Amino acid sequence: MTNNHALVLFSGGQDSATCLAWAIDTFDHVETIGFDYGQAHRIELEVRQSFLEGFRTAFPERASRLGDDHFIDMALLGEISDTALTREREIEMTDAGLPSTFVPGRNLLFFTTAAAVAYRRGIKHLVGGMCETDYSGYPDCRDDTLKALQVTLTLGMDRRYVVHTPLMWLDKSATWEMAEHLGGQTLVELIRKESHTCYRGDRSLEHPWGYGCNNCPACELRRNGWETYATKRANQDAAE
Repeated sequence: MTNNHALVLFSGGQDSATCLAWAIDTFDHVETIGFDYGQAHRIELEVRQSFLEGFRTAFPERASRLGDDHFIDMALLGEISDTALTREREIEMTDAGLPSTFVPGRNLLFFTTAAAVAYRRGIKHLVGGMCETDYSGYPDCRDDTLKALQVTLTLGMDRRYVVHTPLMWLDKSATWEMAEHLGGQTLVELIRKESHTCYRGDRSLEHPWGYGCNNCPACELRRNGWETYATKRANQDAAE
């Protein structure tokens, strides 16, 4: 197993795009993995490749660290779930106290599958964009869940894995700041234009923070984070 290689769960959204940049700065070699789990919209799957191509073009000196992209068919997850991300269904709170966008077991299956691919590739480090600060309350995004999963993967495969969640304690404003720290405004603009987070898959309108419907919970988090980040940055520029 190669100790300084990483596999990034890369969906094509803002968080995983930021984590990809973080991983490329942190590890010697980085591969990506994406999942087709029967999403109601395909936009994230489409922008994955355009973001990877854009990153290689914008940061050619880092491109040598970016390796293979693995794409996994997990249609079974969409077949067994009944959520607003896998069915034509309203985004609402459910009787379980979770939004209807929660896909049960999604991150557990994603990390387990990623670990199996990493086993074959000799990769120790797994990276995901889960966050417990600005999020929709998903239990499989919580720090305790992922720490427990790291132990389970290590024991179950008899191989040491390390699960990294660099955004776990950051709000969306701080996530934009991390992107700027990692790649300046070039990376911020690449994430703004080429990543996609909207639950409804709406890419018809461009906003200051990127594309989306502007009223689903994912757009709201992204928009509010951008506005806080942009205000802070404008104040800093004015003070200089």
